Amino acid sequence: MNDENPPESGSRWRRILAPLRRIAPFALRYRGRIGLAVVALAAASLATLALPLAVRGMIDHGFSTDDPAAVNAYFGAIVGVVAILALASASRYYLVTTLGERIVADLRATLFRHLTRLDAGFYDANKTGELMSRLTADTTQLKAVFGASASVALRNLFLFVGAVIMMALSSAKLSAVALAAIPLIVLPLILSGRAVRKRSRHAQDRLAEASAYAAENLAAVRTMQACNAQDAAAGRFAAAAEHAYDAARDATRARALVTAVTIFLVFSSVVAMLWLGAHDVLAGRISSGLLSQFVLYAVLAATSLGELSQVGSEVTAAAGAAGRIGEILSIRTAIAAPEAPVALPSPTRGRITFDDVSFSYPSGAGGAAVQHLSFVVEPGERVAIVGPSGAGKSTIFQLIERFYDVTSGAITLDGVDLRRLDPDALRRAIALAPQDPVVFGATIAENIAYGREGASREEIVAAARRAQAASFIEALPQGYDTELGERGVTLSGGQRQRLAIARAILADAPVLLLDEATSALDAENEALVKDALDDVMAGRTTLVIAHRLATVLEATRILVLEQGRVVEAGTHASLVAAGGLYARLARLQFDAPDAAVGERALEQGG
Repeated sequence: MNDENPPESGSRWRRILAPLRRIAPFALRYRGRIGLAVVALAAASLATLALPLAVRGMIDHGFSTDDPAAVNAYFGAIVGVVAILALASASRYYLVTTLGERIVADLRATLFRHLTRLDAGFYDANKTGELMSRLTADTTQLKAVFGASASVALRNLFLFVGAVIMMALSSAKLSAVALAAIPLIVLPLILSGRAVRKRSRHAQDRLAEASAYAAENLAAVRTMQACNAQDAAAGRFAAAAEHAYDAARDATRARALVTAVTIFLVFSSVVAMLWLGAHDVLAGRISSGLLSQFVLYAVLAATSLGELSQVGSEVTAAAGAAGRIGEILSIRTAIAAPEAPVALPSPTRGRITFDDVSFSYPSGAGGAAVQHLSFVVEPGERVAIVGPSGAGKSTIFQLIERFYDVTSGAITLDGVDLRRLDPDALRRAIALAPQDPVVFGATIAENIAYGREGASREEIVAAARRAQAASFIEALPQGYDTELGERGVTLSGGQRQRLAIARAILADAPVLLLDEATSALDAENEALVKDALDDVMAGRTTLVIAHRLATVLEATRILVLEQGRVVEAGTHASLVAAGGLYARLARLQFDAPDAAVGERALEQGG
């Protein structure tokens, strides 16, 4: 049994530390700083180990002489050692603390960059709030390990080894007693390690869930307040926070118990050594100074071992955080550039072909979103897509943007399969104006130039004017430098829509996707933006998801979708004459006394 325990223990610790090894390359970038920290740490440890020697000399010699100069010399030596200790400790603290901050800053930047590259399917299956917890709370936990905890561990390891050596040189008899107590101290740490790790990970998971719930509700705070759901949301978050507290309390209780047992065993062994040493002093076998020296080294060894046990708990908790971060970093996006991506023809003309395309979302909910879909959009053509909710209109846009890959069939742009293109190159060829535009908490100019950070102020202003947004922008106190609130909540729906259109204009892409981009505008602004869009659409391949049939009237061609299939195609006049689904939708909308009733009829399929 004794032969099997050490390998098992070693294997367990290798499993614990394995996640940290995945993060180690972030630390190894700064070998020079690590080396300086180790030098400062070694100097501080040696100065600490020298103090008991100075104390012994002072007790055995300084107090037994009538020469004040000798006493001054011993105290002067102690002050010198303390000065070295202070300088080395300050250097160590600065180096390791900044090292931890530097590593975590790099890790956060890498993790966020990686998250920006993951595909839409990943975000369909993961909550943004939990990902933010990984980006903030978990990386903060790692900062302590790569900074302070690593330094404390090495310092206490140095002190423990050095103190044990000096104890053996001071008194072999008393050292034997101390070494015999070490297994009693280490055994509880080994036995409790797994329970502490499990409780720590559970606490971190509960905290991530609470953070995710808070982020989701705060992002929709107006909806929450409009529905009078504040109390319910606050109650649910309080319950989630309570669960997180209970989990953290359990983890802390386990660590506290381990700490109490360790401290009792450590200092009980020190008391036992002091008792034996006192009898040796009385018998004249050792001097008072030597006993004091040994006790100081024993205290150093005991406190160092106790600190190592606490660091071990921190390391195991951080290993859990590193494991979760490592899991995210190891995820490969399903939408990636091929090893040898094909370049789009230059200039890109914008011919889009759907060839027997079928697609189901990764979650599998709702079955096939589109099935056996085939159509061609010629360069410069303006095609409208209509159909009831769930017919697959938005899915077509997401497939063109290659947020997802088709399940079967192929989509090509200018004859090139989208899967053979670099996604970045593909998306540079496409401009999108969504129905529910996203506005960021930045300036108006930065929002218009989002994705085109190198755009000049003249280009931004020109895009805003073409989108009929310049009038309301220039009326603001800071104009284009006005800071918008999170998600642009200080703007009206029409203003947000016009900013999105300006962003699409600035992109100057050969393919334009419009998800009923005028739906949030009043009649006057709709007419202005419509003129701007007519200008932008000229010479570009344009697909329009239409809810208002007034938008459809000017389309070159109309595709009518139902249950993921094109059931009709043609011009407005030909489709009305055919008397099919489109004709029924058109009759409901144009004959409705309220235009909004007709729009809902079109969206819901009559």
